[in-house]
Amino acid sequence: MRICFFTLLFLVVPLFLTAQTSREEVYGTPEKSGGVYYAYPSQDIVPQTPAPEGYKPFYISHLGRHGSRYLINHNDYKRPLTLLADAQSKNALTPLGSDVYARLQKVWLEVEDRGGDLSPLGVREQRGIAERMYQSFPEVFTDETPISARSTMVVRCVLSMDAFCERLKELNPTLNITREASEKYVRYLNHHTPEAIAYRSSPDTWREEYYKFEEAHYKPERLVNSLFSDKEYVTKRVNMKNLMFDLFQIANNMQNIETDACFYDLFEKEKLFDLFQCVNYGVYVQEGNAAINGGIMIGNAKPLLRNILESAEEVISKNSNGATLRFAHDGNLAPLAIALHLNNCYNSVADPEEYYKAFSIFKVAPMGSNIQMIFFRKEGSDDILVKFMHNEIETTVPPIQSDILPYYHWEDVKAFYELLL
Repeated sequence: MRICFFTLLFLVVPLFLTAQTSREEVYGTPEKSGGVYYAYPSQDIVPQTPAPEGYKPFYISHLGRHGSRYLINHNDYKRPLTLLADAQSKNALTPLGSDVYARLQKVWLEVEDRGGDLSPLGVREQRGIAERMYQSFPEVFTDETPISARSTMVVRCVLSMDAFCERLKELNPTLNITREASEKYVRYLNHHTPEAIAYRSSPDTWREEYYKFEEAHYKPERLVNSLFSDKEYVTKRVNMKNLMFDLFQIANNMQNIETDACFYDLFEKEKLFDLFQCVNYGVYVQEGNAAINGGIMIGNAKPLLRNILESAEEVISKNSNGATLRFAHDGNLAPLAIALHLNNCYNSVADPEEYYKAFSIFKVAPMGSNIQMIFFRKEGSDDILVKFMHNEIETTVPPIQSDILPYYHWEDVKAFYELLL
């Protein structure tokens, strides 16, 4: 078994590996400040490493986040729109404020009553991922190949599953794809332990430190003063922090929808980075491996990891082909990336100012993000190989040794995860 000697320590003592991101990266691509709203980065996909001689793919195990969506509630768009409409009626806006109000009116034509819905881009993202999977591993998708597709019952996940599977069926109409969304599958697709739930909701675990971090990084006065000409109106009617966050969320969400409008001009680069840090902080401590949470979020992914192992073993034992496709949320994909110990996803630090260096949610779980395990076999050999792909890019599992990176021997991989479970 090729698991490193320090495996047991690695399960208990988080190691800080290499930086996830930098200020310059967010400065250069402001869309990345959106974190979970970063549209799927298909432009980053690179050619794959050929499999060892004689090995052919036969099975794919997949977990995907739903594709790009609208903000969770249409009131997230309506709040600033209503405020600016009122200020406009009272002549309390600057020329820039009036222009932003006009932009929000334009956006509202698309987003009204679409809170949380999968957007047209989200459909295109899922279709693209499915097509590239089919083209990269055609041996998996032979005629009448059985494919299991499962989703949480949230509509944007169901429609993501539908878009993904529909593209596969277009490429090979004979594929035998079963699609289901049921509470039965939520048990492992969207599992949260009582400990994780209690930690997130408690007022004395992470929130107080977060509020202080937020207060130090928001500083909304410049933005608000650029929009409103009447200081008395601001004093009486404007929650500056809330307005800044609403506009920040809308600015980031524009990359996920169809309307051609931009709001990044309202923010200085440094302020975008500050706001990104706040959003990333919240995700890291509630979904990631931040030192403050004691590593408990990995427990959320254990039922899913067990399903991955069992599903793979079933296909291997039958010497058949197939794929298991799962569709859920960023709050499920991030813990799985931790549980799998994917490179640069298990980093753990204690200093909030260093969080973005250890964990960047726009890299771990952007819109449409996915984790794929591709299984390979060779005629005449019992040695099954597997490689890991994160957002369609090959990645590694540092605590598991391999002489054929980025490929691993399945027996080693299985042993490592069984030990974790």
